[in-house]
Amino acid sequence: MTASRRAAPIGASSAFRTGVGVAAGVLAAAITGAVSLWAGLAVHIARKAVTPTPREPDTEIVDLDLAAQTITLTRTPDTELPGRYGLFTTGTSSYLKLGTVLSADAATVTRKLLTEIGPASRLSAEAAFSGWYYDEPEQLHLPFSTELIGSSVGPCPAWLFEGEADATTWVIQVHGRGARRPECLRAVPVFSGLGFPVLIVSYRNDSDAPRSRSGRYGLGATEWRDVDAAVGYALRHGARRVVLMGWSMGGAITLQVALNSPYRDAIAGIILESPVVDWRPVLEYQARLLKVPDPVTGLAMQTLQSPWAAPLTGGETIPLDRLDVVARAAELRHPVLLMHSDDDGFVPSDASHRLAQARPDLVTMQTFQVARHTKLWNYDPERFTGAIRDWLHARSITAH
Repeated sequence: MTASRRAAPIGASSAFRTGVGVAAGVLAAAITGAVSLWAGLAVHIARKAVTPTPREPDTEIVDLDLAAQTITLTRTPDTELPGRYGLFTTGTSSYLKLGTVLSADAATVTRKLLTEIGPASRLSAEAAFSGWYYDEPEQLHLPFSTELIGSSVGPCPAWLFEGEADATTWVIQVHGRGARRPECLRAVPVFSGLGFPVLIVSYRNDSDAPRSRSGRYGLGATEWRDVDAAVGYALRHGARRVVLMGWSMGGAITLQVALNSPYRDAIAGIILESPVVDWRPVLEYQARLLKVPDPVTGLAMQTLQSPWAAPLTGGETIPLDRLDVVARAAELRHPVLLMHSDDDGFVPSDASHRLAQARPDLVTMQTFQVARHTKLWNYDPERFTGAIRDWLHARSITAH
């Protein structure tokens, strides 16, 4: 009886240890699986951040009234905006100009068509709302030429709008991520009216310019060299000074030119429209919209910065510290006009405000409301153009 009683606890202990071992194994496998899942998601996010992608549909065409020349779209924070905009479509038209909002309900918005649509027109329902408005340089009815800017990746196409014959200050405009040169056309008339020649440039891996070896964005860390080549082009063709203007990621590129260019002394000033001043808050904001857990977002940013992860993202190491211009604010030397909407919806304005606070001696900030991302001209063209004119005048920056 004694031996029997002693054997039972030993058997129970063995079963307990076995159960604990199984549970530990299951837990370890679960943790390993979760870590692997998070790591894979982080790599996916990092890769997406640096991969050029085509414009994706963000609204649908619900109705076309050919008699009234109106279009009804599904309602979004962009499609309900007042002002003039554009719409990327597929079918018999690839791009439409849109006018004011005529009516709206909870689900749809009806706007005036500024591009005439005929009875033979056939358009797909999927469409993408745009702030470009102008999609071809000819629509400005200003004299221009197409130029090629030599860079380390090959010739980058550019549009050069003529200024006054004796102008010695040029404006160089830089478009944003996933966009093309037409994004910058809205600002040409204000500069042209003041006599400035305007050079609108392309850069590596956008759809107009040569592809780099990786075919991936550097988020400004590599693209600035192509814009710097454009500064050199301007200086060789009659410019003595340049004003740089960047839209969205073009702002990040422009700031890197200002911080790194051998032509820094020729930069008269910088204009930023909805700029990326620091990539971290942008990536965090976009991740929150996608409901990505914070640890995954942090891991994605570490992935972007890690040399070992470059083969996984398909690109190069992204130096987020070097691209943080708030942290590098003391290095800025040029006056800056910074225009940003506090409800941007894509690039939060927090870093722009921090930069303005860090360098009030250089940065003049114009804060918009409602206007959303890179749509400040569309929402309030008078304020947009007036802000540029007044800033140039206050800084004594002229075409001559």
